[in-house]
Amino acid sequence: MTTAKNGISHARTRIQQFTATKQTEFFESLKDAKFSGQLIVTDSQETSWIIHLYLGRIVYATGGLHPVRRWRRNLAAYCPQRLAHLNKVQSELAAIPLEECRISWQYKLLSVWIDQKKITPEQAGRFIKATVVEILFDITQAVEVVCETVQDNLLSTRLTLIDAQQIIAEANKLWQAWQAAKIADRSPDMAPVIRQPEALQKRTSNQIYQNLSQLLDGQQSLRDLSIRMRRDVVTVTRSLLPYIQLGLVQLVAIEDIPPPISTPIAKRLSKTITPSRTLIACIDDSPAICKTMKETVTSAGYQFVSEMDGLRAIAVLLSRKPDLIFLDLVMPHTNGYEICAQLRKLSYFRNTPIVIVTGNDGIIDRVRAKMVGSTDFISKPVTQEILLNVINKYLTQKGQKKD
Repeated sequence: MTTAKNGISHARTRIQQFTATKQTEFFESLKDAKFSGQLIVTDSQETSWIIHLYLGRIVYATGGLHPVRRWRRNLAAYCPQRLAHLNKVQSELAAIPLEECRISWQYKLLSVWIDQKKITPEQAGRFIKATVVEILFDITQAVEVVCETVQDNLLSTRLTLIDAQQIIAEANKLWQAWQAAKIADRSPDMAPVIRQPEALQKRTSNQIYQNLSQLLDGQQSLRDLSIRMRRDVVTVTRSLLPYIQLGLVQLVAIEDIPPPISTPIAKRLSKTITPSRTLIACIDDSPAICKTMKETVTSAGYQFVSEMDGLRAIAVLLSRKPDLIFLDLVMPHTNGYEICAQLRKLSYFRNTPIVIVTGNDGIIDRVRAKMVGSTDFISKPVTQEILLNVINKYLTQKGQKKD
């Protein structure tokens, strides 16, 4: 990683075994550069985590397989008084500017609750610390990661500033305990479920079997159970290990839980069709095309973001979360097919319209574009009329679905 005039460059760094030592060195470089923005870490399975920093210190972190489960767990552990008021979350989020919620509705809720004296700053601090520890643990468990930095100042408030070295040490202590328990090949995000109830009942007392039957329903991860049982996740997992090894209990992958908000509000948080707030992105290595597209898009009342470096595209798009993406097919070091395929693996962009733009209007290119998940395919030169027609087509479709 190299520094640029305005701080950290947007280099893309691939790291094998992102251990505590490597994490410490990496965060120290960010601290030395006084970096403010997002560190986006993606593993080989395309799972991404976003760590927000201010002058090299950690402000918040999110992402991973179960961001809502994590939020719910930490709420139960550190802000239990809010559990009885989850039905108010929807109205609380509705009163917050949409762009602030899109960055991280979980973080914004903590800010609102502190302002309204519904939780204390100390509670929020413990909540955030636990979140960061869990995410760093998961990053450590990854075999290989790609780290990308995006310089910004999106979080308007800073509830806490965490020293990376200290929090890395805490996450590493948990990772060492996980390894010592000989369960390093398993993820605490997996859920235990009983596969052989009769055999399990024979090996346990009636009371233990009844408890296990209630807990091991395949709907709660090991981390969820640790909060429910008020025991650390290593202890919980170790206690189940004999049953797992015998095949009586199996660990299965589960989905995240829905956010505690209704569908209309959830859609507003992820997408919006209001022209003044709709963001359209252009990934193209041509300054002229980006400039022309910007003039057309902004004149129509939409927001616009462009990126000419294909290697930075994923990080920029994750940071800004556009509603429609125009993607150049041919770029140095990468191509539109690769970027489109990577975006479709990310849950956030699974349904985002992605339009491939190219000078090669061949049937093979069109077929391949469809295979990697593109929504549409248009040829250069892109006129103002074509561009607006495509925008109206896909934003109108989104509006109809929303209604």
